[in-house]
Amino acid sequence: MSVNPMAYEAQFFGFTPQTCMLRIYIAFQDYLFEMMLVVESVILKKLDGFPGCKISPFQIRKSTEKFLLFMKEHFDKLFSKMEEVLLQLVLNIPKNVLLPEDKVHEQYPYSKAQFQALQDEIHQLQQQYRAEASAGQALRAELEEQKAVQAELEKILQWFDGLDNICREHGTGNLEESFAFLTQNSKKLQDVLKDVEEKSKKIK
Repeated sequence: MSVNPMAYEAQFFGFTPQTCMLRIYIAFQDYLFEMMLVVESVILKKLDGFPGCKISPFQIRKSTEKFLLFMKEHFDKLFSKMEEVLLQLVLNIPKNVLLPEDKVHEQYPYSKAQFQALQDEIHQLQQQYRAEASAGQALRAELEEQKAVQAELEKILQWFDGLDNICREHGTGNLEESFAFLTQNSKKLQDVLKDVEEKSKKIK
């Protein structure tokens, strides 16, 4: 069997030429074995017609196997020559023939260096795409976080609005004035507390 992969022929035929030749070889070999069994059965029947014959079925089987081996050796030699001819002249696509689906390579030929440059460019674009996809994912996560913060801020503003309404209901001005008033009173209380503590120390 040929070791040439014949990939172009496989693309055209849909099977490798070596596979085709192997199937033909097996079919011929099976037919040879069947033929020898038929020959053996005919000989046995003919010998039944000669009662005085001293040839046993075992001897006939031994002779049949010997003849089969002889036939197989000659068949293998003949098949080897037939395979060589078929693979070279029938199942072989000449080097100058281009399949229709490969015509585009003839119109747009590329050298190995150009092909490698394209591969490098594709690799670079893939890396850029992955980086952009990762950045987009990070931005989406940040946006979700901002939405959550905004929701919390809206809750705080609603709370301040409610507090402002309560202050107005109890006669206080707006919330900002109330906080300023509370801050001033708190500072005065701190000063009074400090003064009391100092006087207490003097008394002791």
